[in-house]
Amino acid sequence: MPGGNMQQMLKQAQKMQEKLAKVQEELEAREYEASAGGGMVTVKANGKKEILALTIQPEAVDPEDVEMLQDMVMAAVNEVLRQVEETSSQEMGKLTGGLNLPF
Repeated sequence: MPGGNMQQMLKQAQKMQEKLAKVQEELEAREYEASAGGGMVTVKANGKKEILALTIQPEAVDPEDVEMLQDMVMAAVNEVLRQVEETSSQEMGKLTGGLNLPF
């Protein structure tokens, strides 16, 4: 019967949705860390792309070169956010078989 196939497909879709939600929740709970300037600036973020911590070593603070500090902060933040995005894409890609689904 054609109706049986549709119910089976709906069950599979529901299972997939549950798996995706679980993986998404796990990814959001993960923590990531990146640094710049040889460890002078370190940023920690979670999988929701929220910054949890920003550490700046005292020797990185030079009133004569604020621009360098700003560059290190931006580099560390951008790197940690790149890590979050890359990990999320890889993990979700494993479940979706490479389908480009919005999350």
